[in-house]
Amino acid sequence: MHKDEVKGAGKQVKGAIKDAAAGLTGNTKLQAEGKMDKAEGKLQQKAGELKDKAGKALKN
Repeated sequence: MHKDEVKGAGKQVKGAIKDAAAGLTGNTKLQAEGKMDKAEGKLQQKAGELKDKAGKALKN
């Protein structure tokens, strides 16, 4: 597992918490930040997966 996968998963959780809190309070700015964090986290996690696969392929 590549470190970017872990960091990306963490960003997704952080974004989900922001998004949920914003939904409860009606804070649209916080909700947008949460959605952005989740999207960034997904991208970072996918990049980590690709890096991990590339590293494994190069070892073989």
